[in-house]
Amino acid sequence: MDKLQAGTDVLFLLIGAVMVLAMHAGFAFLELGTVRAKNQVNALVKIMVDFAVSTIAYFFIGFTIAYGIDFMAGAGQLAERNGYDLVRFFFLLTFAAAIPAIVSGGIAERARFYPQAAATFLLVALVYPFFEGIVWNDRFGVQAWMVATFGVKFHDFAGSVVVHAVGGWIGLVAVLLLGPRYGRYTKEGLLTAHPPSSIPFLALGAWVLTVGWFGFNVMSAQKIVDVSGLVAVNSLMAMVGGILAALVVGRNDPGFVHNGPLAGLVAVCAGSDLMHPAGALVTGAVAGALFVWMFTVVQNRWKIDDVLGVWPLHGLCGAWGGVAAGLFGLEAMGGLGGVSLGAQVAGTGLGVAIALAGGFAVYGAIKLVAGLRLGQEQEYDGADLSIHKITATPEYNRR
Repeated sequence: MDKLQAGTDVLFLLIGAVMVLAMHAGFAFLELGTVRAKNQVNALVKIMVDFAVSTIAYFFIGFTIAYGIDFMAGAGQLAERNGYDLVRFFFLLTFAAAIPAIVSGGIAERARFYPQAAATFLLVALVYPFFEGIVWNDRFGVQAWMVATFGVKFHDFAGSVVVHAVGGWIGLVAVLLLGPRYGRYTKEGLLTAHPPSSIPFLALGAWVLTVGWFGFNVMSAQKIVDVSGLVAVNSLMAMVGGILAALVVGRNDPGFVHNGPLAGLVAVCAGSDLMHPAGALVTGAVAGALFVWMFTVVQNRWKIDDVLGVWPLHGLCGAWGGVAAGLFGLEAMGGLGGVSLGAQVAGTGLGVAIALAGGFAVYGAIKLVAGLRLGQEQEYDGADLSIHKITATPEYNRR
């Protein structure tokens, strides 16, 4: 019976891993539809290579930092419990690899390929698993301090803060260190239009991410006995709230509408196992409105060239989700309880601080040693010429 249970858990988690793996195609098509046509192929290559680099970094270093498990044992030992630790690694890898996939959208169209690959390795090997281990494996004594101070641990069921806020705030650092794309802002400080190259591709990316997110959230139970329909329905309600809020606040803009469900889903990850569905709906709606408002502020007023809006979408909505779990997870708000607003604010703040420190350390060092940006002519051509010249004609490159 134990072997059957172990096999069932492995299959359950494997399905979740494949669903979240498919989300990386969503990241790719979301970026593909947003960037200019001359940069589409490079965007696709970057997302795929980032996943491969993330796998190596997490397998050999990151997973050990987060969970104290290394895979340098014999195959027989690794196959114990039907290889549950291995498929758990696969599942959690797809989360870890979301960090560079998130960052990729912010730095699109002007980052050099190999320096970004190096940043991916360092982020997934060191920065992300450090905070992951704190939250999801009680490492380094932080959760014990949370219990002593607030009476409960910091709660982040599926990664509003651990994955999304961390990725979004690292992305902000990378965007600031890179600077805006050439021609994005005039000398007078006016914004020049860089419209999405393909709304259908952008929409496809949003749909792939949305569908895969139910694996991201529901399968975060990690064992079949712990699976919860509440997580699925809360994810659905937050998604819907994000869509409708983005529709209204974004005044029917299709780019905002298709990012609305993602904003809601980012925010509900942390408390999806605790909230009442009505609380999840509000959480998603606030996130959808927050994304639209802050994306506009960041681009137009602050002149920060965050191409896909990864800081508003993941950084801010993820941080909101961490705090929202401490509000709508309370029994007084219809939730299941077992959370503290104080612990949620403290844990969210810690995640943001680690992301900022880690982002500046990694991207600052790479900028100093190797440089981050393409040259102006390379950016104009739409290719990192140190790697390849993918397209055939200058006319295509300049579209």
